Amino acid sequence: MNSRADPVAHVVLVLGAILFVAPLWLVFVGATQDSAAIARGDLSVLLGNEGFDVYARVLAGPVPRMLLVSLGMALAIAIGKIVISMLSAFAVVFFRFPGRHVAFWLIFITLMLPVEVRIIPTYSVMSDLGLINTFTGLWLPLIASATATLLFRQIFVAIPDELVEAARMDGAGPLRFLWDIVIPVSGANIAALFVILFIYGWNQYLWPLLVATNPKLDTIVIGIVKMIAVETQTDWSAVMATAMLALLPPVVVVVVMQRWFVSGLTEGEK
Repeated sequence: MNSRADPVAHVVLVLGAILFVAPLWLVFVGATQDSAAIARGDLSVLLGNEGFDVYARVLAGPVPRMLLVSLGMALAIAIGKIVISMLSAFAVVFFRFPGRHVAFWLIFITLMLPVEVRIIPTYSVMSDLGLINTFTGLWLPLIASATATLLFRQIFVAIPDELVEAARMDGAGPLRFLWDIVIPVSGANIAALFVILFIYGWNQYLWPLLVATNPKLDTIVIGIVKMIAVETQTDWSAVMATAMLALLPPVVVVVVMQRWFVSGLTEGEK
């Protein structure tokens, strides 16, 4: 049975890989082709005659700045979410105070509210704080995460009570217990969550579009949308080259942290 299933599984895997890679290949080869031909629908699956000079032309413009803005925002969102969610879950699991379960469920209930529902009051708060058209305004409202808090709570609950008691008997305070025990035990999960949150922050579109009208704060996602002109002819080769450059940071993060990412998603209770 396994001998018959393995070839089928490999065929399905290859077909799935082709479905994922084919659009990326079209974008890659499209960057080497004539923009007018692409606009006419004459996009070839082979490399064009324009070469890779378009990348030098794109990098000479605002694209590097947009990549840096997106990188800074994605890192701030990922790190901020992890720190705040870890501290919140740590307080709920290891501290005994009135209303801690109520506090946790209030955090959990926010999962039912999509970003679109909260975006107007969030914008109002950022405006009152004077953070419109600032880099801080790009990431600060996005660093709270009910999902990450729930995940960390599930991780911390699995820590044996004996380990907690041993740390208390050794005189370890809350911060030392967090730094020496909880964080090392949760390392793989933190890495997996960092990858997911980094990609989440990198792909943000709606919030940066509203909070930052200054072109110097454009993220790479917004920059690509702005490059697709409405009234003038779009430079499709430049758009596709920029899209390929926008893929690089998330791919690098996934590749570098692949081992920890897979471990964090697959490991059982500690």
